[in-house]
Amino acid sequence: MARGVKWGCSYKKTTLIVCSVNIVIALYVLRSLYGSLYLYSNDDLANAVKYTPDEISKMEESIRIRRASEPTKLKKLVKKLKFEFGERDIVELPAGVKHNLTNEILQRLRSLSSDASINQQREAVEKWRNEKLLEVKKSINLNRGGNSTFVQEEAGLLVKALESDWAVLSENIGLWIPAEVTNPEHDDRPEGQEEQEEETLPGPPVPQECHAELHTDYDGVAVRWGLTHRKESAADCCQACLDHAKRAKPGELQCNIWVYCPAENGCYSPDIYEHKNMECWLKYAEKPKLNFKDRYSEAYRNSHPNAPVVVPWAAGVVR
Repeated sequence: MARGVKWGCSYKKTTLIVCSVNIVIALYVLRSLYGSLYLYSNDDLANAVKYTPDEISKMEESIRIRRASEPTKLKKLVKKLKFEFGERDIVELPAGVKHNLTNEILQRLRSLSSDASINQQREAVEKWRNEKLLEVKKSINLNRGGNSTFVQEEAGLLVKALESDWAVLSENIGLWIPAEVTNPEHDDRPEGQEEQEEETLPGPPVPQECHAELHTDYDGVAVRWGLTHRKESAADCCQACLDHAKRAKPGELQCNIWVYCPAENGCYSPDIYEHKNMECWLKYAEKPKLNFKDRYSEAYRNSHPNAPVVVPWAAGVVR
């Protein structure tokens, strides 16, 4: 009987068993790896910001609106300008060259008079630019530095810069000259009326002792305010000053300056009051000093836009 018993595990069955065991082990390993990855992802998701579908929809709508409102034409124009600007030959000068240029220009401007106009300043700078351009070109042609502060390479850069747009170079070295403000003069005379050769004050002639001066305003301490003191003419205003000096008591200020407004439309003054026709101001000053004479300066009119060209007051010093 024992001889008839056969071993139940053939080679094929053994191979199948080994493969099955390997598959089980592989599945176990994969399950372990997947479980660790799943746990790690859950930890990250627990700390992540969660958005509701409504919030996501609003964000998408916001992005769509922002893209739709972008100024595409302006962006194209800016891109085009940048491209054109990039094609220009803009020279970047070394810091030392910029410093020397600035000093030379400042010296040229300091050589002008203190009352030089903006146009005169511009002309002086333009003349310096032309002279500097010739000087540097000459130094390059002679192959020697005409100015010890410039080496040959810097001289070449400077020539390119001086021959390019001067506004760009001025900005590059920090030079800025403001535009000149012009105040046009208005002719208020009726059409066809010729200018009088000699201007006179309205009313009776002013006595010589009044020393009347047209288009004049004197400073001084007011002994009688003109806002409430009016006279028919400049002669009457002067007489009021003379009378005040005679009636003044010892120790009181005696009038020695009169200021009168002969203009029908009133007279300009930088204070807060509205000065009307026939105002007569009586003043005192130990040493009379002019406020304004003939015309208001251009600088004054730039800072006081309401000021007229001509001083409207008439005044005189009686003693």
